[in-house]
Amino acid sequence: MLKVGLTGGIGAGKSEVSRLLVACGAVLIDADRIAREVVAPGTPGLASVVEAFGEEILAADGSLDRPRLGAIVFSDAEKLSTLNSIVHPLVGARSRELEEAAAEDAVVLHDVPLLTENGLAPLYDLVIVVDAAPETQLDRLVRLRGMTEEDARARMAAQATREQRREIADIVIDNDVPLEELEQRVKDVWAELVRRSQASRPSVVE
Repeated sequence: MLKVGLTGGIGAGKSEVSRLLVACGAVLIDADRIAREVVAPGTPGLASVVEAFGEEILAADGSLDRPRLGAIVFSDAEKLSTLNSIVHPLVGARSRELEEAAAEDAVVLHDVPLLTENGLAPLYDLVIVVDAAPETQLDRLVRLRGMTEEDARARMAAQATREQRREIADIVIDNDVPLEELEQRVKDVWAELVRRSQASRPSVVE
């Protein structure tokens, strides 16, 4: 099994690279998706969040009101730390379950938006960073996601810098290119991942 960490700044195109790698055969473990699952209605995770922050962070249907919780924690480092201390262990445990369920020869792709910020690179056999120029990120966020330029710049500034992400990268995928060119680059990276996966397997002598 080859454990690959995938990350990239907001608007860099990480989700598209993830989709293309899965199409090639990668087994995807999506940290954002798992983070939503572990605080779904009826889960111990949601109960713990409610205990920490009160029932006002629940929507009318009993689900987590993410914008309301976000407004509470992102302006208070201590409260954000409290939330992370609840959610991160649950995400880690679920990620390990999914990883253990994968085939022995699988290329397991961990899609982790805050991989750089949280110092998680040592957890993986290698790290792929999807990179794009800041002006490309800004254009995508405003044009494709409908953000204001001010909001987009603030979201970008809250993340690790481009240089910090590139420092931890074993492979950088430049995504300042049209989709057709990106597809070819991802196929080339997939070939390299398969090669590394096979090289890491013990040889069998008969």
